[in-house]
Parts: sequence; C-alpha cells; structure tokens
Amino acid sequence: MIYTYLGPAGTFTEAALLQVPGAAQATRVPSTNVNTALEMVRCGEADAAMVPIENSVEGGVSATLDAIATGEPLQILAEVLVPITFVLTVREGVESLAQIRTVATHGHAWAQCRGWAEKNIPKAEFVPASSTAAGALGLLDPLAHHDAAISSPLVAAEENLRVLAGPVEDNAGAVTRFVLVGKPGPIPEPTGNDKTTVILPLAEDRPGALMEILEQFVVRGVNLSRIESRPTGEGLGHYFFSVDVEGHLAQARIADALTGLHRVCPDLRFLGSYPAAGGLVTTVDDHTSDKAFARANAWVAGLRGNLGS
Repeated sequence: MIYTYLGPAGTFTEAALLQVPGAAQATRVPSTNVNTALEMVRCGEADAAMVPIENSVEGGVSATLDAIATGEPLQILAEVLVPITFVLTVREGVESLAQIRTVATHGHAWAQCRGWAEKNIPKAEFVPASSTAAGALGLLDPLAHHDAAISSPLVAAEENLRVLAGPVEDNAGAVTRFVLVGKPGPIPEPTGNDKTTVILPLAEDRPGALMEILEQFVVRGVNLSRIESRPTGEGLGHYFFSVDVEGHLAQARIADALTGLHRVCPDLRFLGSYPAAGGLVTTVDDHTSDKAFARANAWVAGLRGNLGS
C-alpha cells in the first residue's frame, strides 16, 4: 500500500494516518496540499489519502470539502479522530515572547490559538503555512524569516525545536476528524455504528429547495450529523451541500433516503458508507428499522399483485 497525506512529516494528518492498521509499515508520501493528495489517488500514484475534513472548533475544512466534491469520484473508506494540542516553537536566538514578531502556522491552527496569541503575543503577525509542520520546519530554514511557529508537540520533539510555551490552544479537548479516501470500490461492511457521506448540489436557488432535500431524511428517521453549504464557484446563489448521516447504505432507511434524494437531486455524489469513529451510537426507531421497511414493501407488493386482476 502507498498512502499519501497532508505533509510534511509530523503533521496531525500523519498522526491520523498512523492509526490506520498497517500504515506504519507502508509507504507514506507527504503532499503539500489536499488537492495534490487527492489527485495522487485519482491518477493511481497512491492507494489512499488521509486528509482533514472537520474540526470541532472551526468546522469543516473547506479545501477538503471542495476537492472531494468535484473531479473524478472518490470514496471515503474510514474516518479517524485526533485530539489536537499545540505548542509555540521558536527560532534559535528567540528567548522571550516579547521578541516574537511573526508566527507561522496553518490557518486552522491559528484560529484555534488566536485568543492565546492576542493575550500573550499581541504584536505578532500571522504568517500562513501549508501545514503546522511546515511552519515549524521553517524555523530551521535560514531563508525563512518568521520568529516562531505553532505546531504539534510531535514535530517539535522530532526536530528538536525549542518550545517556548504550551499548550497554546484556546479550547482544550479540541478534536479534528480525518478521512481516508480512495478510489470507488467495495463498501465496508456495516458495523452498526456507521456514517454515510453525500454531496448534494442545489439544482436551483428557490424557496423550499433545501426543504425538499432535508425531508428525504426526516421522513425516514435518518439523523444528520453534519451539513455544510459550499459555493460551486459558478456564481452567487449556486451551492452544494456536504452531508454526513448516521447509518449505512446496507440499511433500508439509508438506501430509501438516497433513492428519494436521487429523484430530487439526480447529480448527487455518494462518497461512501464507513465505520464511525468515536463510539457513535445510532438509535433507530421501530418504524424506520429494516424490518419495518421490509414489511411495508411486502404489503405494497401484495397490493400491486392485484393490479389488473
């Protein structure tokens, strides 16, 4: 197996990948951004890619939501949750917080540490980096000019960087959700605690358009664990919805909901059914269970058997 991930080495994304059985012994190739990682899968240079998709503080990762919603179809194979904590590392010669004028890190990391930064290094300027690890590694590059970086403790330890402060996150207990993405193929067997992800383009911006989509889930007792709107890039008023629901395609209520969605949204994109991380427990009411759907289908089939008789 060849895996790619949002690099460089030492990122939270690599930590997520290392939770995948066998990934520690497999070939791991860092990518500079999410688009590059997913394109490696699409063109066959990698078997699967680990990318961030959602953070408990900042919400959805727009780069991933957009990249997976367009282009050649892909499939989510698994999800991984990683607790997030940050430390402030500094360049050689920086001895105090007062000396820091520029801090490099990923935009999502900066958002999760902004309160700490405003309180402790209010004059420091944020310098965007492609990842938290890239910002930290820049401290070893004489051509880079930032004084400090916000990164994971892992990369600080691996690169022997000086940690001036930590933890520096504003919300203790923050978690980032990562997904392992491959080419469309066999769908993992249901575990009883699963998620299904779909992309739903909004065909036209009109009253009730979103309601038509949501009611397909409501009437079948399907719970949405995440729904986010993203612009398609075709102009104002053009959006798609990225949706996670509790359940698996093998369950009648999920299959029936997707059937209804395809009628009102024929361009929907199925991104997979896969085991849910974090001990998700899905409660299914009796009237939306597989047995209830089977009984209802049998009843209708019996009625249709009398047609023309």
